[in-house]
Amino acid sequence: MTHLPAHVPGTTSTGIRRLTATLYGYAFLGDLLLLYPVYALLFADTGLSVGQISSLFALWSLTGVLLEIPSGVWADTVSRRLLLWTGPLLGAAGFGLWVLFPSYGAFAAGFVLWGVSGALGSGALEALVYEELDRLGAADRYARVMGRSRAAALLGVMAAMALAGPVLALGGYEAVGLASVVACLLTSAVATRLPEHRNREGTADRAAGGGWAGTLRAGLAEARGNPSVRGALLLVPAVTAVWGALDEYTPLLVRDTGVADSTVPWLLLLVWGAATAGGLLAGAGERLGSTGLAGLLAGSALALAAGAAAGTPLALVLVALAFGGFQLAHVLADARLQQRIEGEGRATLTSVAGVGTEAATVGVYGAYAVTASATSHGSAFALFMLPYLVTALLLVARRPAATGAQ
Repeated sequence: MTHLPAHVPGTTSTGIRRLTATLYGYAFLGDLLLLYPVYALLFADTGLSVGQISSLFALWSLTGVLLEIPSGVWADTVSRRLLLWTGPLLGAAGFGLWVLFPSYGAFAAGFVLWGVSGALGSGALEALVYEELDRLGAADRYARVMGRSRAAALLGVMAAMALAGPVLALGGYEAVGLASVVACLLTSAVATRLPEHRNREGTADRAAGGGWAGTLRAGLAEARGNPSVRGALLLVPAVTAVWGALDEYTPLLVRDTGVADSTVPWLLLLVWGAATAGGLLAGAGERLGSTGLAGLLAGSALALAAGAAAGTPLALVLVALAFGGFQLAHVLADARLQQRIEGEGRATLTSVAGVGTEAATVGVYGAYAVTASATSHGSAFALFMLPYLVTALLLVARRPAATGAQ
């Protein structure tokens, strides 16, 4: 079990407020990137082909795959807060390259920096939040807190969508890029205010005794020796990868319903508004066991299939409901993993789940490209409900063995 200082009565509420307020600000600013809704336009206007743009996305994902586990191990051996404020600075540098030197090379370098930024925060953030809540005697609030954090991040995405058009019209890509750089700098500044009360002596002993490799071995040993941890590790990518990849194609799905291009962003706001609501429902969703989670995944999958296959703007309400369900399932799967980890390699194991998600996402990109080239986007979305139905069936099948670990 992770050994943390005991919380002091009377400080719990203040500590939780400080942690959550800082976390929500960090999440919101981290996704308030005005470049995000328009960077594909920037690439195309610079003269890049569809193949070149796709290669940039692949480079971005590959960076995450390669660095996810090393960065998670690092987060278990050094200050997690250090990684969380360093990452956004790398993102700011990457976005600066995009608008100052628009070219394939600059875009590639920017995606690598953005990928490193994401890898530094993945695992480190979840581990920091869980252990700070545990120190305060409030580990049971983790799912609720992280659900609200994900909702804050999606609010940042929606704000960026709303602001990108007017800012682009006023100042071009340079203004959008500058706004994104400023958001990254503010994110870094907020991250320095995150509380961190780790056992520094123990951290130093781990670094001196086994170092990076020792921390990695310890984390992987827990996954091998604890079936509940191993199952939770597999559940995270199973729940997250497909809808996380499909969200890149939602603008194309929306446009195929026949609406004007100017209407597409507004319908996307509907989809991401529902995803935000899904994050906010994490507190209530904590009561779901394996059977409840299976029902949530199956229901969301069927809603996705029906809404996408219908091909009408009204049916996008079902797609939005599905995304809300998947977001809720994502938060619950992460909470299940954090609750099962007992050793010191929390960030390491969280990053193992992250690399599984990244690798599966790359696979979904490839499968979607093949599927969508042979059929419509609506049919492709509907087909990708199948992995979720399989995951739901496996959750129900494993339920007797998991009784008592709910």
